[in-house]
Amino acid sequence: MAKNFTKRDEDYSQWYNELVVKADLAEHSAVRGCMVIKPYGYAIWEKMQAQLDKMFKATGHQNAYFPLFVPKSLFEAEEKNAEGFAKECAIVTHYRLKTDPNNKAKLIVDPEAKLEEELIVRPTSEAIIWNTYKGWIESYRDLPILVNQWANVVRWEMRTRLFLRTAEFLWQEGHTAHATKEEAIEETEKMLGVYANFVEEFMAVPVIKGIKTENERFAGAEETYCIEALMQDGKALQAGTSHFLGQNFAKAFDVKYSTKEGNREYVWATSWGVSTRLMGALIMTHSDDEGLVLPPKLAPIQVVIIPIYKGEEQLAQISERALQIKSEIEAKGISVKYDDRDTYKPGFKFADYEMKGVPVRIAIGPRDLENGTVEVARRDTKEKETLQQKDIANKIEHLLENIQKNIYQKAIDFREEKTQKADTWDEFKTIIDKKGGFVLAHWDGTSETEEKIKQATKATIRCIPLGEYEEGTLNTDSKAGKCVFSGAPSKQRVIFAKAY
Repeated sequence: MAKNFTKRDEDYSQWYNELVVKADLAEHSAVRGCMVIKPYGYAIWEKMQAQLDKMFKATGHQNAYFPLFVPKSLFEAEEKNAEGFAKECAIVTHYRLKTDPNNKAKLIVDPEAKLEEELIVRPTSEAIIWNTYKGWIESYRDLPILVNQWANVVRWEMRTRLFLRTAEFLWQEGHTAHATKEEAIEETEKMLGVYANFVEEFMAVPVIKGIKTENERFAGAEETYCIEALMQDGKALQAGTSHFLGQNFAKAFDVKYSTKEGNREYVWATSWGVSTRLMGALIMTHSDDEGLVLPPKLAPIQVVIIPIYKGEEQLAQISERALQIKSEIEAKGISVKYDDRDTYKPGFKFADYEMKGVPVRIAIGPRDLENGTVEVARRDTKEKETLQQKDIANKIEHLLENIQKNIYQKAIDFREEKTQKADTWDEFKTIIDKKGGFVLAHWDGTSETEEKIKQATKATIRCIPLGEYEEGTLNTDSKAGKCVFSGAPSKQRVIFAKAY
C-alpha cells in the first residue's frame, strides 16, 4: 500500500479524496469549487464519452451545441425550473473591465459596461434550447427532434468534492421534442435503458432503474426516471436521470406544431443527462486500499508490460521480445503500454500502475526469455500466474473479459449483502444508522412522510423501482403493505438510502 494513503474503513471520504489525487485523476484548481481533470482522468472520461456518444447515435440522436449563457428572461420562463436552480446560478452583469485609476495594476468593473439584460451561466440548458426549438418546429414533419450536446455547466455548490459535486462539471444533456405524449415517454424510458446498459456493461456498476418521488423530481419535469448505484460505504449515488418534461417547456416558450389534421398543438419534451459524477461512481464502486480498480472496457491502459533487467544488454534483449508481445496484444484492439523507463525501479512501477488501476500487468525478465514465459498479475484479485508466451494475446484477451465480469459480480454481491427489508420504524432506523445500504420499505406516498423520514434519519427515497428485481434481496415485493413511518396503507416498497 502507498505510504500515507488512508484506508477505506478508516475514513472513506478521506480515502476517496486522496485516491483521486494520488491516481492522477484530478486536483483542486485556483477557482473555488472547480477542478482540473488531469490527462489520466480525462482519458477515462473520454472513453466513457466515446461509448455513450456511440450509443446515442445508434438510437437516432445527433450532437449540437448551444450557448453557455442564458438571458435571464428566458431562464425565468419556466417557473419551476427557474425556482429549482435559482440558488445555484452564477450571473454575468457586466461585459468589460477597466484599469483602476488609483492602481494601474488592478482591474475593476466598468460601471458603464452593464448588460441590458443579465445572463445566467447555464446550470442546465432547457431554457435556451426550447427558445431555439421554437424557430425549428412548425409542423409534424419537423418532429421528432433528437438532439444531444456535450457541454459544461455551472451550479454554484457550497460544498464540493472532486467529480461528485463541483461548481463546474462536464456532462451531456439530451433534449428531444415529440408530437405525442406516448413518444416522449417512450424516449424517456429508452434513454434510461441506454444509461443502465452503459453503467452496467462498461462501468461494471449494477444499478436500479426507478422513478423519483415528487420531492426529488427534476425542476420542471412531470416525471424523473433514474438509475441508482450503491457505493462501498453503503451510500447511494444517482448515476443518471431521464426526464419526461410533458408540455411544460413548450408552453413556457410557446412551441407548437401543426398536426396532419391542421390543428395547432404543443410539443412534448424530454431531457436526460449523465456527468463526470460517473467518474466518482467508478472510483467508489471498485477501488481498494491499493488504489483504483478499473474495468478493462474503460481503462486507458488495459495492459502494462514491465521489464526486469540488469544493464542495457539485458534490457535490449527483453525489449525486443516485449515489443513483439505488445504488438500481438494490440492486434486484438487492446491498449498496451511498455514501460522501459530507467528512471524508476520495477517495484515503483508495480505500485504506480496498481494505484492507477491498470487491469493487467505483465512482467518479463531474463529467466522468462529463457523459459518462454511471462508473469501476469491481475489488478482485481491481485493474483499472479506464470504463462507461456505462446498464444499470449488470446490469453490476455480472455483474462480482461474475466476481470470485467468479476468486478461486476463483486459489485452485485456487495449490493445484495447491503440491501435489506424493513417492516418497522425501529428496524428502519437501525439499518440506516448502523448498517447502511439500500433499505426496501413501505411508504404511504405523501411528501410529508418522506420529509419527516429524511429529517429523522437523513435517508431519502432513492427511487420507486420499475418492475420486480429478482436478484436475491432485491425482490422489491410489490405487494401492498403499511408505511414504515406512518402505518398508513402503501402500494409497494420503495428504496431508501443515505446518498451523495
